[in-house]
Amino acid sequence: MPRDDKRQGVVAGVDRRAFLAAVGGSGLAGLAGCTGLGPGDGGTVTFGVVSPISGAYSSLAPAQRNGAELAVDTINERDEFSFEAEMVTGDTETEATQGRQAAQRIIEQDGADYLMGAISSSVGLALNELAAEEEVVYNPGAAAVPITGENCNEWVFRAETNTAQIAEAVSAYTVNELGTDVWFHIADYPYGESVLNRTRRRMAEANSESAVVETSRSQLGADNYDTFISDIGNSEAEVALLGMTGGDLINFVAQAADQGLKDEVEIVSPTMTFQVVRGALGPAAYGTYGGVRYVPALDTGDNGDFVDAYESEYDATPDNFARVGYQSILMTGAGIEEADSTDPAEVKDVLPDLETETIFGTNRYRGCDGQALNPTWMAENVEPDGGDPARVELLEEVSGEDAALPCGETGCDAR
Repeated sequence: MPRDDKRQGVVAGVDRRAFLAAVGGSGLAGLAGCTGLGPGDGGTVTFGVVSPISGAYSSLAPAQRNGAELAVDTINERDEFSFEAEMVTGDTETEATQGRQAAQRIIEQDGADYLMGAISSSVGLALNELAAEEEVVYNPGAAAVPITGENCNEWVFRAETNTAQIAEAVSAYTVNELGTDVWFHIADYPYGESVLNRTRRRMAEANSESAVVETSRSQLGADNYDTFISDIGNSEAEVALLGMTGGDLINFVAQAADQGLKDEVEIVSPTMTFQVVRGALGPAAYGTYGGVRYVPALDTGDNGDFVDAYESEYDATPDNFARVGYQSILMTGAGIEEADSTDPAEVKDVLPDLETETIFGTNRYRGCDGQALNPTWMAENVEPDGGDPARVELLEEVSGEDAALPCGETGCDAR
């Protein structure tokens, strides 16, 4: 029997869970029959979107939220979807406990059966656990491998590109084209560790002469990197590989440029090409390298329609965070339609390996781990004809199938 419909959130002022306990299974089944919330009957699905509106990643959150909002509008406008969608939002504050509490409120008070969001991998991992406990479908916006790896579960489906996928584009090019002696500096949290572990391994596999000069770590949200920059500049490193993003990456690279580190080593980061990073750094980003999860100029799938709609709605160009918010909800929406049910317990069973048309073309959440098979690219940030911000010049592409970890290496044993 399908799970209770939680989209009503609060019934006559009574908390949803208290209401369920009071009516029991048989009473609820009768109520569901009366309300008729199946897709063909005009049911409404509540998507809860939790983004880091405050905290270390606050500069990245608005695009994620905008992309999700545009997806909800798209569902409501397109004839291919026979249900209505609505969106409620929360602030993770870039912190795991606060993120979990924000998502819990959306589930219990607003009746969300579908969650999307987080950018910090610490928050994403906390929401993984919550999704399994509450039996809601969750689309993470965070990239650490364990989210769809050792910490996976059957309720989690990720449209964001993970660090293993981007490492496939970054690692081989770096040690074969930029330098074999690499200093790793990471933000000390799960995403940074994920970048370190995967890129270090792939570099060793790609070039037997690659070597780790040193590994250093800074606290997430740090604002002074002088000591690290000095140590890298005084080392034998040819490349500084940075496992950080958002404000951490922007501050590190800005300080590195001011101190002349770009003249000493090649600076590479999986997130160096992010729109918000290039915009904040200006000329300091020129000549740096990074992985590409998405750029709006891609001639793939329905990207052109997405870019046009986003620019029309928000008077801005979409970035990867907007893409993830948009694609997560539309891919899950396709699962709702395929299941002919708004019940997340039924939707989670049809989402694995369900092929849908996306910004990247035909894509799917892989059955063995719930990870979307996204292509990735290596790129250089080059000086544009019209001045800053840097223009992203694609250098090398890795297909979605080739970028993904083999199923046997993911560590995902819960699917």
